[in-house]
Formats: sequence, C-alpha cells, structure tokens
Amino acid sequence: MGRPASDASLLSIARALGLSTATVSNAFNRPERVGAETLARIHAEADRIGYGGPDPAARQLRRGRADAIGLVLTDELPFAFEDHAAVGFLAGVAQTCEESGRSLVMLPSGPSGAPPLGTVAIDGVIVYSVADHDPVLAAAKGRRIPIVVVDQPHADPAWDWVGIDHVSAGRAAAEHLARLGHRSVGLVTPRLGRTRRNGPWPGDEEPAYAVLRDRIAGFRSVFADLGVVHLPIEERTVSSEQAGAAGFEALMSRHPDLTAVFCLSDELALGALARATDLGMAVPGRVSIVGVDDIERSEAAGLTTIEQPLQAKGAVAGRLLMSRIDERLAGGRQGPAVARTLPTTLHVRSTSAPPNFR
Repeated sequence: MGRPASDASLLSIARALGLSTATVSNAFNRPERVGAETLARIHAEADRIGYGGPDPAARQLRRGRADAIGLVLTDELPFAFEDHAAVGFLAGVAQTCEESGRSLVMLPSGPSGAPPLGTVAIDGVIVYSVADHDPVLAAAKGRRIPIVVVDQPHADPAWDWVGIDHVSAGRAAAEHLARLGHRSVGLVTPRLGRTRRNGPWPGDEEPAYAVLRDRIAGFRSVFADLGVVHLPIEERTVSSEQAGAAGFEALMSRHPDLTAVFCLSDELALGALARATDLGMAVPGRVSIVGVDDIERSEAAGLTTIEQPLQAKGAVAGRLLMSRIDERLAGGRQGPAVARTLPTTLHVRSTSAPPNFR
C-alpha cells in the first residue's frame, strides 16, 4: 500500500530511490535527459505513491505567467454555444490561443455579478460585450493584467477595445428600409437592461448595453430625420430564434400596420422570418425583415442583414491581448489604450423590398 498522497512529491521519490531531485524533476519535465532504466524506476515509484507530476499551475506561477487568458462572456456559458455570432467570435479567439500556445479559460458574467477573476490563473482577459458598469470590469482592472474589451462598454483609457461602429450599423439598416419607402417600422431586440423580461420596451430608461443602445440610436436617427418618431420596440430576454419568433409575433399583434421589422441580431431575425411564414405573412410582400451579424445561416435564408466580421473580431482581440501580455512579460510598459473599429457591410437579399401592405 502506497504512502498518503500528502507525502507524494519529487523529494519523496528522490529519497526513496537515492536520486537527486534534479534527476527526478527531469524525468517529468525533460525525460530525454534521463536514462531509460532510471526513468522507468522513477515512474514506477510515482505510480506506487500516487504522484501525478509537478503541478503545472504552480510551475507557471513560479515563472510569473499562467500561459492562459480569460474570456468573460456577456451571459451564462451556454450563451457562447447557442448564439452563432458568439460562436464565430470564439473561433477567432481560439485561433489566436492556438497560435500563441496559450489556454483559454471561459468565464460567465451574467446579470448576477462578476465572475471569480481573482481566483483564476490568467495572464490577461478579454471581456466580451458586457453592460455598462458591470462589476467584472472593476474585477478585471483590479488584477492589473492586460484587458481587451470587445464591443461594449465603449473604448476607455483603462482597456484596449475592439468592435464595430454600432451606430453606423443601425443607420445602414434604417437607410436601406427608408430608401425602399418604409415608414411604419418596429424593432425586436435582446435584453436591453439587467432585468430579464419579455415584452414592449417601456422606453423610460437608458439601455444598459452600449451595442444595442447604439444600434437603436442609429436606426432611430434616420427615421427621425423623416419625421417618424414612434418606433415600437419588443424586448426579449435572449438572442435566439425562439425569442425572435415570439418577439416578432408579439410586435406584429400590437402593431399590425408595420411594414418592416429590424431585428438587432440575425438569430432574432431568422426566428422572425420563420414565424412570419407560420403566420402566413409573406416576406417581403407583407413585411420586410432585416438583421445584424450575417451569421452562417443568414445567406441561405436570404436574410437582408448588416455583416460584421465575427471571426476576425475574435482574432483581432486575441492577437491584441497576446501582444500586450508579451509586452508585460518582457518588462516593457504598456502603451496607451487602442481602439480598433472593424468594417461592416450591408447585404441586401430577399427579405426586404418596398412595402406592399396597406
């Protein structure tokens, strides 16, 4: 019977076999430096006492680095795998981790508060699309490690920022619909505040999420210039096809005169498109539908949408963070925060046309 696990260490193996701790350490870290017979003896003794090798986290921290980055998500972890825009972004971040040989630690934020950043071994962190004044931002700054914020909150001297011009994205969608002749237009949006709710946006409070706030502001500004001031907004708790379907039906039932609906994500727009079909509403004959993101399924569905470079966004954020980490490890001072704005493109497809419904 082996010794207790608490007694399992490089030192205990060295003493049991009459070897130096350097030799035993090499057996786990540089096995090519140890003879085959000695290597076999060391591993046999390690198996006997239940020693699994040096703690990699402890070893990395002794070196002053964790060789891992954190990724704080805007919501619970399933969000990252259910929202196709987030999936595209994650692919870009993962690509940079593979290039740099670093691990990726995914941390949820969600509406309830900050993740335990203080207990996670990471060299830097990407904060993906959180609300203004989210506690995770203070937690990240408290770690004094490089921070890259993606999309929201806005650029700040405390962190580097990567995203798109969301006001321009909203304007592009509105200008397209306005050129087609639409004046009776509504919106379906993911959660605008910290409170989870489904229903009409009351409009008596400022949206907590800069991305949605900016898209709505850009969209509204175009129609305001045309004298259209009332644009009903239907809020859903999450960005999903199911939420888009429910939000579209609720919006159209309250405002049956609408001829176009702007969905603030493609997930919502694809759900709206499916529900319109179920309800016998021709798209775009009865109602035009426009989205944002241009996820993989949008082109096949014929969805008119604003493309943002999702995977490129993740790659740019990841490489920016890796460069900041390398600067820090080299002992250099981090330069001023940078903001990198990526381009967007309007793709006009089959879900938008001039209004035919009267």
